[in-house]
Amino acid sequence: MTARCIAGFVAHRFRHSVARGYASRVTALLAPLMLAACGGGSADVANNAAAGDSASLAAAMPLYADTLTPVVITETLPEDSDDPALWFHPSDPSQSLVLGTDKGDTTGGVFVFDLDGRIDRERSVTPLMRMNNVDVAHAAMFNGATRDIAAATERNRQRLRVFSLPDMKAIDDGGILLFDGDTSRAPMGVALYRRPSDGVTFAIVGGKSGPTDGTYLWQYRLDMDATGVVRGTKVREFGTYSGIKEIEAITVDDANGYIYYSDEGVGVRKYHADPDSSNSELALFATSYVVDDHEGLAIFERDERTGYIVLSDQGGGRIHVFTREGNNGNPHDHALLAIVPTRAASTDGLEVTPRAMGSQFPQGMMVTMSDDRTFHYYDWRDVQRAIDQVAGLSPRP
Repeated sequence: MTARCIAGFVAHRFRHSVARGYASRVTALLAPLMLAACGGGSADVANNAAAGDSASLAAAMPLYADTLTPVVITETLPEDSDDPALWFHPSDPSQSLVLGTDKGDTTGGVFVFDLDGRIDRERSVTPLMRMNNVDVAHAAMFNGATRDIAAATERNRQRLRVFSLPDMKAIDDGGILLFDGDTSRAPMGVALYRRPSDGVTFAIVGGKSGPTDGTYLWQYRLDMDATGVVRGTKVREFGTYSGIKEIEAITVDDANGYIYYSDEGVGVRKYHADPDSSNSELALFATSYVVDDHEGLAIFERDERTGYIVLSDQGGGRIHVFTREGNNGNPHDHALLAIVPTRAASTDGLEVTPRAMGSQFPQGMMVTMSDDRTFHYYDWRDVQRAIDQVAGLSPRP
């Protein structure tokens, strides 16, 4: 293999990314592909077919040539930012909120930010013990009335914490015990599913580790007792786990009734969300082009059925965008549309919305965690332009 071959290959496909500081990420991803594509030696001859396949994969990578810049970077958290969630104000979008967890072991919390990135210290909940992921459910049904809630995993106490929104008052009597207190399964990921047919809300939780027998995730039905305390009842165990790394990122497409989660180092897995449905895996995708760790997941709803599934490639410093509705009439064939670099570093959690979020985000926003203890807010119009350019779609107004 010659230096000229490697240089030509990288320059042709990825010169913009390399020029903007992505050389190490591109090299990490493409080293085996370049070895196969450039040939040289008996091993290459013996694996000529595999080399051709690898070169074709590299050439097909839908990588955006630029890097997205955030409109807002939040105030810095005390210890370790991890995962965001969004609460939508019912009448004034400019008053909507961003929630973000801090994973401090004894000084962590769920922080509340305004749309300018300022911390709302009155509503932020601290100190808590290693808060991992957070999610929001709007119009959750409890005892015949609806209310908005946030749920977050408190890892060092083995609890799911539940708060009312927008005041962020605890309504869980100290938290819901998870995994029957099994400390080897310290809770990390959480997603809320509001069943459209009746408004009943469920929490799907994943741990730091777990079994490989198809029961990695536990699903809890959330109900409110007569005193106003939210209780959790386990209704389901499901979910394939490769055993390679861990499962943290979980997201739910309420309208279509699907759960997606990142089996880190492997791909994104898909299941039915309703606990009364089948426990059979529906899809495994995002198995190519991820540099290091499948992390945050979010659903961008263009309408009730269509849109995007957005995945954080933590080691690559970029997002991967897939079709939400599937491909070629198959709802479980989630085609890769675009790979878009972002300024956020080592992104773990992310969240997206098509809703207007004040004057800076009239067509929605994307929020990503960054490892400098902040969260980054991106104008969805910038994200959409990148998707359209890479996927060859018509620009949207």
